[in-house]
Amino acid sequence: MPEAFAKRRFSACLAVCTMLVAGPAAAEIAIPMTYLRQEVEAPPVLSNLDPIPEDRGVAGAKVALKDTKTTGKFLGHEYSLDVVSIEPGGDLANAARKALAKSRILFLDAPADALLSIADLPEAKEALLFNVSTGERRLRDADCRANLLHTMPEDAMRTDALMQVLKARRWTKTALVIGPKPQDVAFAETLKASAAKFGVNILAEKNWTFNTDLRRAAGQEIPLFTQDLPDHDVLLIADEADDFARYVQDNTWLPRPVAGSDGLRGEGWAPVLEQWAAVQLQQRFEKDTKREMGTRDYAAWTALRTIGEAVTRTNSADPKVLRSYIFSDAFALDGFKGRSLSYRSWNGQLRQPMPVVNARALVELTPLDGYLHQTNEMDTLGLDRPESRCKAFGG
Repeated sequence: MPEAFAKRRFSACLAVCTMLVAGPAAAEIAIPMTYLRQEVEAPPVLSNLDPIPEDRGVAGAKVALKDTKTTGKFLGHEYSLDVVSIEPGGDLANAARKALAKSRILFLDAPADALLSIADLPEAKEALLFNVSTGERRLRDADCRANLLHTMPEDAMRTDALMQVLKARRWTKTALVIGPKPQDVAFAETLKASAAKFGVNILAEKNWTFNTDLRRAAGQEIPLFTQDLPDHDVLLIADEADDFARYVQDNTWLPRPVAGSDGLRGEGWAPVLEQWAAVQLQQRFEKDTKREMGTRDYAAWTALRTIGEAVTRTNSADPKVLRSYIFSDAFALDGFKGRSLSYRSWNGQLRQPMPVVNARALVELTPLDGYLHQTNEMDTLGLDRPESRCKAFGG
């Protein structure tokens, strides 16, 4: 554990112990928050082995609320969280207006266009909003908003993390299979950009066109589908809909690892994380939810813990005061990833180490040693300041 990180953790523990000795304080500051979710109808997929939890994201916020209340009660800080879900096609903007009338801190679980419409509401101008659901680059780039922060990793953070690992292992010859859905095509472009950034070659691309039941035919169809690909070290899969990638591994013509949307992949969080006290967070989450923690849960957890940390340090619930502290050099969040987390001042993205994992283990935590940066090594993952077209943050 780095010395600075260990000192911060000791300081935080000492502060909590002091509060425990002093005893609880009278409630003086109320911090109302809202988790606003736009429900989306999931498209049909080939397999139902991994159903999407109904409380995805919400569960992470609730666990963070429980953690934060423990400290808050000794400081006179009263945290509360309303959860508002809007049915597919429902009036999310109207729900946001109602939420903003009660709270100036919102955690938003919705598609990118919906996030922008909420951020642009007059009522949201002085609010503090957190994107906990989408990794689309444009929200951190030309379409950024000064009142919208991002705890969900940018998609390019995931793919940059993967390419750092492939490059380190000298697995630099790849082929790419692209799914038919818009999010698949977008992720394929992100994979290609990261490959070019880190010197990984994509020798061939192939579009996924099957409409057969691969649960029965994968062993016959996929070897033929991959037979004409040039020799490669790794087969990259762009299947963000989680439709077909599970059937590709171990069915390819050449015996090669699969990476991207399945197999070896970059994630914001994964159940296989056990170091840096991550196992304690996993256990608390599983105790409360009876399931494993995922990336969206972690994004919601870090968003609410960001507020808790900022309120504790500033003794204020004013979004302006909190935002100023969150973007200061003093802010550092313990995210159970071995390094303190902070926010990029030019686009509001939470900078964080990215695990590269398979189904059963952590493979690497990126950024890897050797990937240097003039200000912060974690900025080798995702959109860096010189690349950013974000003007809302003044960067």
